[in-house]
Amino acid sequence: MKRMLFVLPVIVGACSAPQPSQAAKSMPPAVKTATGEMALVPAGAFEMGSHTGEPDEAPAHTVHVDAFLIDRCEVTQAQFEALMHKNPSHFQQPNHPVEQVTWADAAFYCNARSRADGLTPCYDEETGACDFDADGYRLPTEAEWECACRAGSEASYCFGDDVARLGDYAWFGENAGKKTHPVATRKPNAFGIHDMHGNVLEWCNDVFEKGYYAESPERNPRGPADDDPAADFVLRGGAWDMSADTLRSAYRAGDTPGQIDGCFRRDQIGFRCVRKPPADAR
Repeated sequence: MKRMLFVLPVIVGACSAPQPSQAAKSMPPAVKTATGEMALVPAGAFEMGSHTGEPDEAPAHTVHVDAFLIDRCEVTQAQFEALMHKNPSHFQQPNHPVEQVTWADAAFYCNARSRADGLTPCYDEETGACDFDADGYRLPTEAEWECACRAGSEASYCFGDDVARLGDYAWFGENAGKKTHPVATRKPNAFGIHDMHGNVLEWCNDVFEKGYYAESPERNPRGPADDDPAADFVLRGGAWDMSADTLRSAYRAGDTPGQIDGCFRRDQIGFRCVRKPPADAR
């Protein structure tokens, strides 16, 4: 697969430690790494997709995923800047999620973070190929992202179907005031993960294909082959200026992974990282 990371343009401009967690006492303890706190998502099966949502969310299907660690918060501007020495964000605040990042920016950050933690980088920085056997950081697969977002819920959102409660968990079009907000200032889900709904959209590792669910493997799906150099990549979770419907756990979107220009600001788009859990955390 060829994503050609070395030729993707990067915006110089616009990450800090997350704010104290508001997780309930019943939340599982965070797994602390050298560069941030992560939540352990245990191995297991869940129903991915939706019976009643958009056509590309169908068919709903059972997916098994291996255990993984995922950032409890979206990567902040201070965290990104500490490793990448730049901040591409439009809404510049150290504890807000980094945004206006290309897919390649996110992959390069994952590799830099892996090296900072003494782990093996996952991404080939010339082709974008991901080594899933490496112990370093990478972007979540779309299946991992939805599993982490749902945190055991089969409803529209991690907390249920009552959209009136969404503002407790998410910054979105109705409450965000047309901007991003500090991470971890809304309630976490049952895995102790913040902002899976809203604040910024999040890059996944997978190519986006509307009909992929009809042929997706049952175990650890990683998206369709990305042989098309013009392929879009998956974005999940909704953002600060989006509607409640687009923040649903099953909602899918896709966008081109590369070029950012002055005519189309991507201040909706950020990311978070995943990695293999240490043996003693599984």
